[in-house]
Amino acid sequence: MNLDDRDRRILALLQRDSRISTADLAEAAGMSTSACWRRVKALEEAGVIARYGVRVDPARAGLGFQAIVHVQLIRHDQAQVAAFIRQIERRDEVLDCFATTGQADYHLRVLCRDIAAYNAFLEGFLFTLPAVQSAQTNVVLREVKQAGALPL
Repeated sequence: MNLDDRDRRILALLQRDSRISTADLAEAAGMSTSACWRRVKALEEAGVIARYGVRVDPARAGLGFQAIVHVQLIRHDQAQVAAFIRQIERRDEVLDCFATTGQADYHLRVLCRDIAAYNAFLEGFLFTLPAVQSAQTNVVLREVKQAGALPL
């Protein structure tokens, strides 16, 4: 789907507040309510709008420990990699997982209640996966910037 300026404006507004009413969205985008509704539906059907959501403050939700984990695999055959990915996808603590170039094969963003919960994640889960050779942890001291919207 080719996005025009109005589509980008709608997307920017929805990223800021996905609960905005269609009427307010249309007004802010400079179009009629019905035309705006049709564009939003088209963006949803095309998969440009993947989902709507809410941002929760991790600390206020009792999740005060965050780390970036650099994982090296010992086995890179397709079956082992697929099994590793399936297991990672099942873990709620793993917010993001990126396959990357460089020394580490995968980078995980992990969020836990505290250091003890993180240690349990490592020892009871990550280090038990057959494909995992090693993991290096960088503890997040504070968030400097967290993008909430794509730069459209």
